[in-house]
Amino acid sequence: MIIYGVAFLAFCTLAGIFIGELLGKLIGVPANVGGVGIAMLLLIGLGSYLYKTGWLKGKTEQGVEFWSAIYIPIVVAMAAQQNVYGALKGGPMAILAGTVAVVIAFALVPVLVRIGNKAPETVTPPNTIG
Repeated sequence: MIIYGVAFLAFCTLAGIFIGELLGKLIGVPANVGGVGIAMLLLIGLGSYLYKTGWLKGKTEQGVEFWSAIYIPIVVAMAAQQNVYGALKGGPMAILAGTVAVVIAFALVPVLVRIGNKAPETVTPPNTIG
């Protein structure tokens, strides 16, 4: 059922946020450290395992696909919860780090396009006219 896919996604999200909060406390940061990323890794890893073992079937997978279709707005909403004002007030390092990350990402787009558009190499047989 589709609801199982949504429940699976909710479980991964809650587990990721819990682990992120725990990591934050362990390193002394009063914030969630990588909770969304951990949730996505859990979703990919656990989802792959469940699919291979036959636990994640067609209708359940539709629930996960539904939420993956709206993944970007969810991440934007989660990022909006972050303390952007605090990061900007903290100094120019946050602005520099963000700018450098965006510039590097834009610079890698042509490289990724070239990698994705590579045609498979064909082997031409030697000329055997003789």
